[in-house]
Amino acid sequence: MAGLKPGPLLLALLLPPAVSAQQPAAAPRSIQDNSFLIEEAYNQEPGVVQHISSFQVSAHAWTYSFTQEWPIGGIADQLSYTLGLTHEEGMGTGLVDLLLNYRRQLIGSGDAPIAVAPRVSLALPVGSAEAGRGSGGVGVQLALPVSVVLAPRLVSHVNAGVTVTPSARGAAGDRATTIGVSAGASVIWLAAPRLNVMLESVWARSQHVTGARQVAREDTWFLSPGVRGAFNFPSGLQVVPGLAWPIGLGTSRGDEHLFAYLSFEHPFRL
Repeated sequence: MAGLKPGPLLLALLLPPAVSAQQPAAAPRSIQDNSFLIEEAYNQEPGVVQHISSFQVSAHAWTYSFTQEWPIGGIADQLSYTLGLTHEEGMGTGLVDLLLNYRRQLIGSGDAPIAVAPRVSLALPVGSAEAGRGSGGVGVQLALPVSVVLAPRLVSHVNAGVTVTPSARGAAGDRATTIGVSAGASVIWLAAPRLNVMLESVWARSQHVTGARQVAREDTWFLSPGVRGAFNFPSGLQVVPGLAWPIGLGTSRGDEHLFAYLSFEHPFRL
């Protein structure tokens, strides 16, 4: 990592892509809804679909996640799903639990000073509970993302969530109810229409089954500085790459990751 030179990367994000340079000039399309660890409260616009990939790697493990977001008619309703693949040294590679998500734009939109979009998700146990990659039972997740424009070039996102799995399974096959809670916030500086500097903080308390009706809890807390940029194309496609460095705090101290992000957002017709 020490050899990474961010200067040319940031310059490339600020310059228009070559494919756009041959087209008539248009107002630059800014980045809006491409947060990393924190969920923003902006549903997809009508007729626009988003494909989101993220890759997180540490010394002994990595995780890949893919999310696809679809509007249902207008901006008010959105469906999405999240797939994941993880690898841990000594435990191998495999799928993590699948999330099926519905989100309602309750207040505001991407153009409003405040937006609220509660989400409900169904967690399906496709990951191996024996290998620690899944809960072993069907769960329900409730999340409340709120987005606030603090200043013309400063935006904040705040999250709170809870996940309940009534019949989670442990590595030995025992079952118990697990409850996880999470909270987080971010501050995004709109350094340029197509360049954002980000600072996110995420805390979570999870539970795993240790015996029949017995659970143990684990807390994690990360502070993550990052940067993201956008490439806009005449077709309406927007490509957003990004990098972040989550740093462990509290009980997670000493745990660091490299986080890479890539989003494709474009119009579609049914």
